[in-house]
Amino acid sequence: MAFYKTLMRKPALRAGACWLTARYIRLIKIVGRWSVEGTEIPEKLFAANQPFLVAFWHGRLLMMSEAWPYPTPFNMVVSQHRDGQLIARTIGHLGFGSILGSTTQGGSTVVRSVLRALKAGECVGLTPDGPQGPRMRASPGIVQMAKLAGVPIVPIAFAARPNKLIKSWDRLMVPLPFGRGVIRWGKPLEVARDADEAAVRNAAKLLEDRLNQLVHDLDDSLGLAEVEPATAEAKA
Repeated sequence: MAFYKTLMRKPALRAGACWLTARYIRLIKIVGRWSVEGTEIPEKLFAANQPFLVAFWHGRLLMMSEAWPYPTPFNMVVSQHRDGQLIARTIGHLGFGSILGSTTQGGSTVVRSVLRALKAGECVGLTPDGPQGPRMRASPGIVQMAKLAGVPIVPIAFAARPNKLIKSWDRLMVPLPFGRGVIRWGKPLEVARDADEAAVRNAAKLLEDRLNQLVHDLDDSLGLAEVEPATAEAKA
C-alpha cells in the first residue's frame, strides 16, 4: 500500500506502470493459449451497423482489450478516481479511448458523452459494478444508457488458469504467463425505450445474472474456485 501511494504521487512512475501493464497484457496473450468464444454475437451487430454497450465486471477487465480486434472504435467509461486514471492511460497504450466519469458522480456528463459515442457508431464498455462495488452487482446506470440510446448491452467475461486474484474489493483476476485463457461473449440484452423504473431494475438484475453465469461457467470450465458476488451493501 505504501508503494501504491508513492506511485500515485509520482507522474513518471504512474506513466511507467501503465505502459508496463499494457505490455504485460500483450505478453500474456502471446505466450498463453487464448481463445475468444461467441464472436458471432458482436459480428452480427456490426453487420447491422448497430453500436452497442459492452458490460464486464471490474474484476475481469484486464484482458478485455484482447476481445476487440474490430475496426469500430471502442471507448471505456472509467472513473475520475486515481484508479480510473491508471486504467485510462493503460488502455490508451492498447489503442482504446476512455470517457472519464461515473454514472453516480457527474453522471449526466458521462451519459451525454456515451450517447455521443454511440450515435457516432462507436461502442462503449462499462463495468456495472464499478468504480467501487459492490463486486459483481449491476447498478442500473448502464441500463438507463442503453434505454436512452436504443442500443443493446452485450455481456462479456474472461477466465484464465493459472491466475492471481488480487485481494481488492473486485477480486481482480491477473492471468499468469504460459497459461490457458478464454474470453466469452454472452447473449445481448435489449432494453425497451419506454422501460419504466421497475423494468430498468429488472433489466439490471438480468444483466447481473448473465454476467455472473458467464463468469461461473468460465471458471468452472478451467477448474477455478468460484468468486462470489459481494453482498449488496458491500463497498470498496
